[in-house]
Amino acid sequence: MSTKLRPQLQQHYDEYYDGASAWRTLSAAGKVENIVRLCATIPHRTVLEVGAGEGAILQRLAELGFGEHLYAVEISASALAAIQGRAIPNLVEARAFDGYALPYADRQFDLVILSHVLEHVEHPRQLLYELARVADYVFIEVPLEDTLRLPVNYVPNAVGHINLYSARTVRHLLQTCGLEVVNQTVTNLSLDVHTYVWGQRGRLRYVVREAALRLAPGLAPRLWTYHSALLCRSPHKE
Repeated sequence: MSTKLRPQLQQHYDEYYDGASAWRTLSAAGKVENIVRLCATIPHRTVLEVGAGEGAILQRLAELGFGEHLYAVEISASALAAIQGRAIPNLVEARAFDGYALPYADRQFDLVILSHVLEHVEHPRQLLYELARVADYVFIEVPLEDTLRLPVNYVPNAVGHINLYSARTVRHLLQTCGLEVVNQTVTNLSLDVHTYVWGQRGRLRYVVREAALRLAPGLAPRLWTYHSALLCRSPHKE
């Protein structure tokens, strides 16, 4: 029996996007940097982004010449409209999907990207199995929100994060789905993002958190939210 997105969530995301935004374009730069860093040496001629949002990541990948044939799937009608409005070079198609079942054949892609989506997904394993089915390699990035400051009880948030990960728990989740973790990194938000969100105070925040991550990589993610990117090999890839 297939899992479907709840109607309330479908309606929320259908109306979520209103075109390209400066914030998403800015934050996409750091996400793409992680994609290129981890995936440059693996095949990436055909690339699918799942949960592509307004297309900021695909736009930046196209600008860098990463991927000859780019594809996108989204649950949101407003996101698909925003993607189409970008006229992204090398974009073959942007399609709607139900949040879980990908409308593509087994091993159709070299690489599938799921960047800052998994924390929103009600049934993450079902989606992860689909990613592994359609691609030889899977790239995942999530925020590391399971810190010492995480409340004992879950508190709903405006951005819709329902899965809260540490670097270890997201790694274990992927491995329980049969994915082989080839590489994993933990990174800080860029200086540009810090200053966009916090103004000049963001410079100090960036320096402190960057230094903490370098000097105490095990402790820093317990204190503050960083991002973890993982490159995985699908079970069928020899």
